[in-house]
Amino acid sequence: MIDSTLPLIDLHRHLEGCVRLETMIEIGRVHNLSLPAWDVETLRQHVVITKPEPGVMAFLFPRIQWMINTLVDYDACRRITYESVEDAHCEGIDYLELRFSPRFMSEPHKLDAAGVVEAVVNGAQEAMNDTGIKVELIGIMSRTYGVQNCWAELKALLTQKEHIVALDLAGDEIAFPGHLFVEHFRRGRDTGWNVTVHAGEATGAESIWQAIQDLGATRIGHGIRAIEDPTLLAYLAEHRIGLETNLTSNVQTSVIPDYASHPLRQFLECGIPASINSDDPAISGIDLPYEYDVAAPAAGLSLEQIRQVQANALETAFLSPEEKQVLSSVRY
Repeated sequence: MIDSTLPLIDLHRHLEGCVRLETMIEIGRVHNLSLPAWDVETLRQHVVITKPEPGVMAFLFPRIQWMINTLVDYDACRRITYESVEDAHCEGIDYLELRFSPRFMSEPHKLDAAGVVEAVVNGAQEAMNDTGIKVELIGIMSRTYGVQNCWAELKALLTQKEHIVALDLAGDEIAFPGHLFVEHFRRGRDTGWNVTVHAGEATGAESIWQAIQDLGATRIGHGIRAIEDPTLLAYLAEHRIGLETNLTSNVQTSVIPDYASHPLRQFLECGIPASINSDDPAISGIDLPYEYDVAAPAAGLSLEQIRQVQANALETAFLSPEEKQVLSSVRY
């Protein structure tokens, strides 16, 4: 279903959610870590989701914890970044925006968050040089850790500010609403970063409004609950605010009951520049081509709408007009 004349783009992929199982086992053996299994197929049963879970946090834990527990040092952080970009290249992706939380990655083995940021930047640059895929990094503040810890996380991200294209807010949307982080995002915008915010996934349309009006978001991660507010739908379309939709993970987190219930088709019919992305592919057990070839048709998208989704990803990518022009010609 992918249109071969348009670039294949993933705007919403979490680094921590795409660690290779083989890498987990190899690092685990070298460093004598505790893993639930020591062969790929058995480990897969503990990491890859097989049925919907009751919410985002249940979807992630303990699966993602097994992954980040393998980040024993900065070289491991560099390695999983390199491999994530390499895997994206193997999927046929032409442009990837890879997001990560340095606090989350540093926590299991008490690494310095700034060191983690540097390792991720180095891994991404090495992989870009070796594969030719274009990658931009998005820094996440994990709101689940609280307001003060997010200031520390932001400080770590700022140590590599020239290598980061945008600031994001992820984690527990219910317990830590966006209004707690207004000053954090003011600092991020002053740095020159773009803003994308996880909103409208666990809570309603008001969370999306707040992300746009108070945090300065020009893209929204997930944004499913926008469908509840016709005024918001019109605003998103008029102001070309992209929705980073993630079909399979939205089913797996029980945000929607099945693909057919996903509002992506309605978003497109409203003229909203919504895109299709992979979220946490190693946990979901999918890749981006699967989302286009299987999930999108199951969500009721026509071939023309699928093509429009690809065009929307290019439109809303955090790239300059000149970079978009170069990327648009990559398939010719």
